[in-house]
Amino acid sequence: MDVAIEAVGIAATFDICQSIIAPGGHIANVGVHGKSVELHLEKLWSSNITLTTRLVDASTTPMLLMMVQSGRLDSKKLVSHRFQLTEIMKAYETFSNAAKEHALKVIISNNNMS
Repeated sequence: MDVAIEAVGIAATFDICQSIIAPGGHIANVGVHGKSVELHLEKLWSSNITLTTRLVDASTTPMLLMMVQSGRLDSKKLVSHRFQLTEIMKAYETFSNAAKEHALKVIISNNNMS
């Protein structure tokens, strides 16, 4: 992989990114980590990778929207769970336990809207 994005904030997904990144690749860590994770420099030091960190914020939104609009980023693949507006508490509970529920992005929609 040329680019690996860690967006969950758990050790397992950070480890996956480190194991799949190609020499010269880029690991983008945007997940919020509540616990320490291991950076395996003993395996990565000779691969000339780039590691960046940052919270997703409004400054990156225009770029992400352009990538979705152009088809370079399939946003449907990022959605892991869908809920109706009447299930909003269940949706929040699922996202609050994202690691346990394997929740990446949660969509809440209203039946009354098209």
